[in-house]
Amino acid sequence: MRLDKFLKVSRLIKRRTVAKDVSEQGRVLINGKESKPSSTVKIGDEITVQFGQKLVTVKVEKLVETTRKDEAAGMYTLLREEPVAKSSGLDW
Repeated sequence: MRLDKFLKVSRLIKRRTVAKDVSEQGRVLINGKESKPSSTVKIGDEITVQFGQKLVTVKVEKLVETTRKDEAAGMYTLLREEPVAKSSGLDW
């Protein structure tokens, strides 16, 4: 599944166009590597997204084309939610 579609279907990001923009800005990592909106997401991948001053890391549990709001959270497991460190060495 494409990264931008996963972010939208899982409701980590509400709109696919926003997911695409965030990915193009280099604010999404898959398994520690910067990813494009068209990058392929697989079960078991770790996705890190920068939301403002917060980093959210999730593990992909399942991939589905569509889902209801109450089932979307089952697509991933939240691993970490942490503030962006000022001197983390990341180019974000």
